[in-house]
Amino acid sequence: MAHIEDELTGQPECWTRAATEVTRFRNELPTEGERVAIVGCGTSYFMARSAAALREDAGQGETDAHAASEFPYHRTYDRVVALTRSGTTTEVVDLLTRLRGRTRTTVITADPGTPVTTAADHTVVLDHADERSVVQTRFATTALTLLRAHLGLHTDSVVADARTALAEPLPEGLVECRQFTFLGRGWTVGLADEAALKMREAALAWSEAYPATEYRHGPISVTTEGTATWMFGEAPAGLAEQVRATGALWIQGTLDPLAELVRAQRLAVAVAQARGLDPDRPRHLTRSVILAP
Repeated sequence: MAHIEDELTGQPECWTRAATEVTRFRNELPTEGERVAIVGCGTSYFMARSAAALREDAGQGETDAHAASEFPYHRTYDRVVALTRSGTTTEVVDLLTRLRGRTRTTVITADPGTPVTTAADHTVVLDHADERSVVQTRFATTALTLLRAHLGLHTDSVVADARTALAEPLPEGLVECRQFTFLGRGWTVGLADEAALKMREAALAWSEAYPATEYRHGPISVTTEGTATWMFGEAPAGLAEQVRATGALWIQGTLDPLAELVRAQRLAVAVAQARGLDPDRPRHLTRSVILAP
């Protein structure tokens, strides 16, 4: 079994533990009314986008998400939350170092012995969700679960849906598709982006992601037989019918959107294996991006 397979199957237990332990980290996480930025790179950036949308929609305060390399230092925030599995990503370490002494910072990471823990004011360690695989699965979703639980938005049904996502077979014909598009709305747009990234990383697949209503504004033109369109959350009225009319396979997510992401992770592994690829050894990628000075 590939590392990624083993790690993605452990997500229900990781989520349960994170939700149980959220009270431990209450002082390290944003409080109601704070103006917050959540940052990351790659997968962590997509999780940041989902978390920011959830927090703002919950009425907790203005919340932005930024790629760490594109952080707007001219803006004022009460707190910056950084997500980084490895704790060594150059852009995140540089950002936290630059903000030290001027903006309160919190880092959520898997490794307590890495540079970010000394660069940030506060540290949340989710070492039980650490991974050996280059391709992230359980750390990212566990970090998002922690933030959902902090907002009071995590329930036992989310974990139950994750178990369903792991147990049920993938939709017939999906693995054989040659192109994959993932759609989201609100907080699930970040999840759609992450699902598409998993397909590119693990399976070298042609994959895209869009806000669902934007899909009609051009991208649907490349949808046809042999392609799949997967909706995370409730679809805009009429979109499913429009996609089916192209000949494409329409997949409507019925589970909690985070559990749907688990299904998409499984798809990425299945497509990689069907194409004779090793999902633990993605082309041109390393576990952490560390840039030379």
